[in-house]
Amino acid sequence: MAGNITSANSVLALGVASLYTIPQQLQGFAADDAYTVDAVDAAEVVLGVDGKKSAGWIPQIKIMNITLQGDSDSNTFFESWYAAQEAGRVTYPAFGIITQESVGRTYALTNGTLVNYAPISDAGKTLRPRKFSIHWESIIGAQL
Repeated sequence: MAGNITSANSVLALGVASLYTIPQQLQGFAADDAYTVDAVDAAEVVLGVDGKKSAGWIPQIKIMNITLQGDSDSNTFFESWYAAQEAGRVTYPAFGIITQESVGRTYALTNGTLVNYAPISDAGKTLRPRKFSIHWESIIGAQL
């Protein structure tokens, strides 16, 4: 039997300290780019002049990109988050959870910072998707 890799039943819910204390389920994702997470370097590896390899663990920021349709109600979530940061001249840390039911996985997202924000949709024949970037301290996966 073939595996099930649909993302149609995936859920991404985010909360923001002092703003959205109960995680909000995001909806209205772009068709081909709901969310992506950049690969991280798990170690620093160097080769000495004598040819001996050394390696060590290094901390890494986990970068998540979220793409919402121009008419997504969830754009308001990011607009509110950004507006609060602008008004207070502070950052508000986020937390969240991703559930990928098709593969039986869940991911806890901790200590996120809104780093990249698209204030409006670009306009062409239609309103184009808006992109947002959150940098997470950790993303930890587990079985459902």
